[in-house]
Amino acid sequence: AKRNDEVGELRTKYEELSRIRAEKDKFVAQLENEEADRKIKIEATELEVETTKQEIVVLNRQLDAKRNEYQLTKSLVENLEGFPESIRFLNKSRDWGAKAPLLSDIIYCPKEYRVAIENYLENYMNYYVVENETEAIKAISLLSKSQKGKANFFLLDKLKSFSRNETPPPSSNAVSALKIVETEADYQHLVYYLLGNVWLTEGEVDSDKSLPNDTIALSKTGKFVKTRFTVSGGSVGLFEGKRIGRKKNLDILKKDISSLETKGKKLSEKFEGSHQRLQELRNASQEELIRNEKNNLNSIQQEAIGLQTRLENFETFLKDFQRKKTQGEDRIQEMETEDAQIKVQLGALKGNYGDIQQQISQMDSSYRLAAESLSKASTDYNQKNIEFIRQQNKTSALNRELTFRENQLSGIRAKMASDRKSKEAAAEDLKLTEKNIEELEAALVDLYQQKINFEGELNDAEQKYYQARGSINEVDGELRQARRAVQDAQMLISSLKDKYNEIRLELSSIGERMKIEFGIELEEIMKKEADPELNKNELESKVARLKTRLDNYGEINPMAVEAYDEMNERFEFITTQRNDLLDAKSSLLETIEEIETTATEHFMDAFTKVREHFKEVFRSLFTEDDTCDLILENEDSPLDSAIKIVARPKGKRPQTINQLSGGEKTLTATALLFSLYLLKPAPFCIFDEVDAPLDDANIGKFNRIIKKFSEDSQFIIITHNKQTMSAVDIIYGVTMKEQGVSSVVPVDFRSLSN
Repeated sequence: AKRNDEVGELRTKYEELSRIRAEKDKFVAQLENEEADRKIKIEATELEVETTKQEIVVLNRQLDAKRNEYQLTKSLVENLEGFPESIRFLNKSRDWGAKAPLLSDIIYCPKEYRVAIENYLENYMNYYVVENETEAIKAISLLSKSQKGKANFFLLDKLKSFSRNETPPPSSNAVSALKIVETEADYQHLVYYLLGNVWLTEGEVDSDKSLPNDTIALSKTGKFVKTRFTVSGGSVGLFEGKRIGRKKNLDILKKDISSLETKGKKLSEKFEGSHQRLQELRNASQEELIRNEKNNLNSIQQEAIGLQTRLENFETFLKDFQRKKTQGEDRIQEMETEDAQIKVQLGALKGNYGDIQQQISQMDSSYRLAAESLSKASTDYNQKNIEFIRQQNKTSALNRELTFRENQLSGIRAKMASDRKSKEAAAEDLKLTEKNIEELEAALVDLYQQKINFEGELNDAEQKYYQARGSINEVDGELRQARRAVQDAQMLISSLKDKYNEIRLELSSIGERMKIEFGIELEEIMKKEADPELNKNELESKVARLKTRLDNYGEINPMAVEAYDEMNERFEFITTQRNDLLDAKSSLLETIEEIETTATEHFMDAFTKVREHFKEVFRSLFTEDDTCDLILENEDSPLDSAIKIVARPKGKRPQTINQLSGGEKTLTATALLFSLYLLKPAPFCIFDEVDAPLDDANIGKFNRIIKKFSEDSQFIIITHNKQTMSAVDIIYGVTMKEQGVSSVVPVDFRSLSN
C-alpha cells in the first residue's frame, strides 16, 4: 500500500515536470531563433561596415590624389613653372601695376583636346593679355631696365574688330576649336583671332585633299598640324597639355575635393552608425541566457528521467511482488503434501540406518590400506620419470652442440680463404697508401704553413671582434639603464598622476561639504594665506570644544533629511560620473589595444613583403649568391623596434652596412627603395644623381632595373653619367642661350629609333 501511494505521488510530480519541460523547450527555441536572427543581422552589419570601410579607403585615395594634384597645380600656378624668367618677374612686379593674365590661364578645354590646342598655341602660351599698348610698353620698359629678358603681349583693344568667322571644315568628322574652347566674354575676340580657322579631327587628314584657304587642321592627339601649304608633327611629350587652363583646372579640382570631402563625411557618418548598430547587436547577445535555460532544462530532464526510472522500478517491484506472492502460496501447498510423504519414508529409513552404519565402518579400514599402497607406487613412478627426462635433455643438448661446432668449423675455413685474398689486396693497397702518405705529408707541410698564416689573421680578426663586442655590450648596458630609467620615470609619473587625482577628488569632496555645511567656497580658503599667529594645538582644542558643544545640543535638525537627500543626490551623481570615467577608461584601453594589434598586423605584413622584395631586388642588383636581410632588433615590440639592414656581397662578411664600398652602399639603398616601391608602387619616381658613386658595371645593373620597373612607373633621373643618358627614352638638356634665360632642349630617343 505504501509503494502504491509513492507511485501516485511520483506520477503527479512527473506530469508537472513534463509540463515545465515543454514550456522551457518552447522558450529556449524562441531564444535560439532570436539569437540566430541577431547573428544574421551581425553578419549583414559587418558586411555593411566592411563595404563602407572599403568605400572610405577608395574615397580617401581619390581625395589624396585630387589634393596632391591640386597642390601641384597650385604650386605650378603660383610659381609659374615652365615659364621664362621674364614672365615670373612681371607677375611679381609691383611697378607694372597691371593684373594681366597669361593666355594659358584665360582659355580652357576638355582634357582630350588639351595637347592639340597647346601644341598649336605653343608660341603664344607665354603671351600676356593686356588692355592696350600702354600697359605692354610699361612692362617692356621694366624688363629692359631690370635685364630680365623679353615678353610678348596681346592687345585686347586692337582685337575687338575680330568676330566669329569659321572657315570650311577639312573633313566631315572635324570639330571647330571655337566650340570646345571656353573663355570669358572679355577675351572672346582674342579666341576668334587665334582659333577661328582651326579644326580638330579624329584621325589624319587625307594627304591628297587640299585644305581651304586659311583652314588649319589639328589632330586630336596633337601628333600633326596641317595647313594649306605646310604639315608639321611628331611624337607627343609626356608633359604636353599640362599648361593650358591651369587656373580653371584649379577651380575644378577645388570643387571635386569639396564634393569628395562631403561624400567622405557622409560615408564616415554611415560607418559610425553601422559600427554603433554592430556594437549594439553584439552587446545584445542572449547566449548566456540560452546557456542557463538549457542548463535548467537539462536539470529538469534529468529529474524527470530520475522520476520516470523510479516510477518504472516501483511498478516492476509491485508486479514482481504479486507474482512471488502467488508462487509462494502454490509452493506452500506443495510443501505440505511432500511433508506427509517424507514422514512415511523417514520411518522406513530409520530401520535400515543401523545396518548401513556397520558396513561403512568395515569399508573405511579397507580404504585406508589401499590408499597407502597407491601413494607409495605414485612416488616411485614420479622419481623414475624425472630421471628419464634429465637423460633425454642431456642427449638433445649434446646433439645441438655438435651441429653448432660443425657449422663453426666450415665458417672458419671459408673465412681463412677470404682472409688470404684480402691480405693480397691489402698489400697492394699498402703500397699505394704509402705513396699517398708521402704526397699528403708534403701537402700537409704547406697546409701547416697556411694554417699558421690563417691563425695570425684569425687572431687579429678576433681581437677586433672582441673589441667591437665590448663596445656593443657597453652601449647595450647604457641603453638598458636608459630604458630602465624611462620606465621608472613613467611609473613615477603614473603614481603621481593617481595621487594628484586622489587629492583633487578629496579636495572636491571637502569643498562640496564646506559649501553645503558652512556656505564657504573652497577657492576662498585656498586664496587666503595662513595666519602665522594661529597655533595648531589651540585650534584643535577649540575644534574639540565646539564639537562637544554641538554634541550637547541634543536638538533634532528638521533640515537634516533635506540635507541628507541633497548630499545623497550629490553622492549618486559623483558615483555615476566615476563609473562613467571607469567605463570610458576601460573602453579606451580596449581601443588602444585594438589599434596596437591592428597596427602591428599591418606593420608585420608590410615588413614581411618589403623584406622579400628587398632580397629579390638585392640579388638582381648583385648576384644570386649574395645575401641580405632586414631584421627587427626587438621582435616583441615591432612598432618601437629599430630595423637592422644586413647586406653581404659574395666574398665579404661585413658586420655593418658602413663597411661596404660606396657603390655597394648605393646599390643596397637602391634595393631598399625599390622594395618599398613594390609595396606601394608610385606613378613616378625622381632620382637626383643616384648613380654618381657607381662604376660602369654597377651603372649597367642600375639601368637594367630602372628599365624593368619603368614598365609600370615613370622615372625622372637627374644625372651626369653618359651611360645612363644613353639608356633613357627621353633626355632633357638645360642650356642658357642668353644671359639669364634658360631653355630646355628635349630629345626623344623613341622617335629616333622608329
